[in-house]
Amino acid sequence: MKVKQISIFLENKSGRLAQVTEILGENNINIRALSIADTTDFGILRLIVNEPDKAYRVLKEAGFTVSFTDVIAVEVTDKPGGLAKVLKVLDRAGINIEYLYAFVQKTANAALVVFRVEQLEEAVKVLLASGAHVMSGDEVYKF
Repeated sequence: MKVKQISIFLENKSGRLAQVTEILGENNINIRALSIADTTDFGILRLIVNEPDKAYRVLKEAGFTVSFTDVIAVEVTDKPGGLAKVLKVLDRAGINIEYLYAFVQKTANAALVVFRVEQLEEAVKVLLASGAHVMSGDEVYKF
């Protein structure tokens, strides 16, 4: 139930994000979800893509600092309270969320929420027990 997230260290200067997306596009790699956190000097671009191993390789070859992080992805109903329900399950289990990001797929009326948590295996266990749809890597890469 783990999903491979690619994290890319980017200098905070014009064109760096465009370079990443261009390299991915040229290699037929599709972005499924993304988040960027920045400071004055640099940013961390976090991506879920359809081919994580290939993306890692082509970005590394292009000179980017790239790493993998295991995350979980949960399909959440796109309605008021949908995310709160999932967060409450994790809170009751004492699982800290380091960060999360999401995107909505309107045709399925659902959102894909990506979580980075301290206790990944325990989070998967409690979410599944609550009836949440924790997605496999293959499901997410094709989402």
